[in-house]
Amino acid sequence: MPLFEYQCKSCSKEFELLVRGSETPACPACRSTELEKRLSVFAAHGGGSSREMSAPGPCGACGDPRGPGACSIN
Repeated sequence: MPLFEYQCKSCSKEFELLVRGSETPACPACRSTELEKRLSVFAAHGGGSSREMSAPGPCGACGDPRGPGACSIN
């Protein structure tokens, strides 16, 4: 079930809608079916596992490789 972004040609409202099967989408504001599909902005991640985490960088105060706050310097 894809999620699409639309702009209504009647009232100019922009909205997202989950479209099931052969349903005809309608504007939630004015119920018009004269809609224009919009380009969606989507999130993507780079290669590798989604569970992969990067190690913190060295502490800026002392250079401790365990990361900021790992040393006893205040």
